Amino acid sequence: MSGRDPDRRRALLDAADRVIMKEGPEVSMAAIAAEAGITKPILYRHFGDKRGLYQALADRHVGTVIGRLRPEFGQAGADLRGRARAAIGVYLDLVSANLNLYRFLFHRASAEDTRVRSHMTSLVRGLGEELGVVLADEGVVPDPVRAQVLGHAFVGMVQATGDWWLEHPEVGRAQVVEGLVDVIAATLIPVTTPRRDGRARGRRPGVAGPGSSPS
Repeated sequence: MSGRDPDRRRALLDAADRVIMKEGPEVSMAAIAAEAGITKPILYRHFGDKRGLYQALADRHVGTVIGRLRPEFGQAGADLRGRARAAIGVYLDLVSANLNLYRFLFHRASAEDTRVRSHMTSLVRGLGEELGVVLADEGVVPDPVRAQVLGHAFVGMVQATGDWWLEHPEVGRAQVVEGLVDVIAATLIPVTTPRRDGRARGRRPGVAGPGSSPS
């Protein structure tokens, strides 16, 4: 709430982080309040209600993820595979290192309240839009509409695959990263196809060449 002490609010969110990390995504609001040394009604008073606490935690942690990803996919002129590999690696490292917080926000909080789910969706969608703008501005995907489609597709793909990977710890991180990088590269990096006269012809995967017919 706007009239609350920001330092006190930050301390309460720190307490919520600690107890969620210790006890897991099903932690009670009473346990969070106890960790902060206050009662549950006082905890709610600082955030309006339980939904307000969820949204504050979402803004804090999804904002951190986005802040860490921006420098990786925003390196203009850098090798595309390297940028994708770095960004995906950062994301997987963050969610695996903060597994209980991730599950609390994306699974429990989103399941408990549709408005929280919409809030989380809007945060993730914002990252997809931002990536689409980067792809268009750099000329990687000159068509801005296609750039937006691919920006959202890549973000959704990485998030869904990360969810799967967290449930399959036997699968190596490098294998997951390289699999995702291969998909992104196959979509964005021009490939070379032979021409009938023996010279090379470049095209993007999925884009028909001159005179070709759709399959």
